[in-house]
Amino acid sequence: MPIPISFELFPPRTPEAAAKLPGVVCQLAEAKPAYFSVTHGAGGSDQDGTYETLLTVVRECGIEAAPHLTCIGSTKEKVAALLDKYRAAGVKRIVALRGDLPAAAYTSAAPGEFHYANELVSFIRETHGDHFTIEVAAYPEMHPQATNAQADFENFRRKVEAGADGAITQLFYNVDAYLDFMERCAKANITIPVTPGIMPIIGFANIVRFCGGCGAELPRWLKLRLEDLQEDKPSLVEFGIEFVTRLCETLLKNGAPGLHFYTINQADPTLRLVANLVPAATASASGISGSGSV
Repeated sequence: MPIPISFELFPPRTPEAAAKLPGVVCQLAEAKPAYFSVTHGAGGSDQDGTYETLLTVVRECGIEAAPHLTCIGSTKEKVAALLDKYRAAGVKRIVALRGDLPAAAYTSAAPGEFHYANELVSFIRETHGDHFTIEVAAYPEMHPQATNAQADFENFRRKVEAGADGAITQLFYNVDAYLDFMERCAKANITIPVTPGIMPIIGFANIVRFCGGCGAELPRWLKLRLEDLQEDKPSLVEFGIEFVTRLCETLLKNGAPGLHFYTINQADPTLRLVANLVPAATASASGISGSGSV
């Protein structure tokens, strides 16, 4: 049984990166993902880039593309216009997010007509019914701006109750965080699929930066190993592929409904991980692996 996978892209920031993107998309499309998600800059600053990247995906491979739509600092009129634009382009899936608050606005007095992602989910349902499949964010290790773990989980519950169809987690490297989050969902009767967000490890400085920016734990032993290997890029990449492969295998064996890869607009690391996981999919389908199914 194939593993349900999806890939995330970001709008290219330079002409050179834009020229390379169609080739990356075509390479990734060979793995037959269910969809590509397309992110954008902080504060919605790159929504035009999101739209152009979305069109690139559809034009190059015909696979479903799901734009990230943020609401913080925006108005209902602007969000409605974007939804209409995406619907006219054939979009059927939205990743609905609050978005990053400006540094000076980490308070309840956030600008705009939306303050939380559940309000965006409700608005999409009110204006477009069931046309869009709505994915939301989940934070197994807690959102870095949440006041505490319980408040963060309640925020997630509100998004589900507002009409989310599924969730994608922030990146993580501690499998127990995901398993604990899923136990909490089960106890709260939350049954939507929660897909782990997986980021390949291809460098020391960038993974430290990514984890620091989103509040994800980089286990001490893993950080030390990567630090030791940072001057030997091929060895670091090989170690990263092996570690993230094991992480994915453990998640699938324990019932993860699929995997969402943060590709960083690079095809090779993600495709190597997917290729490594084919045996895991076969094992799960035959009932060899843990309690979950793929």
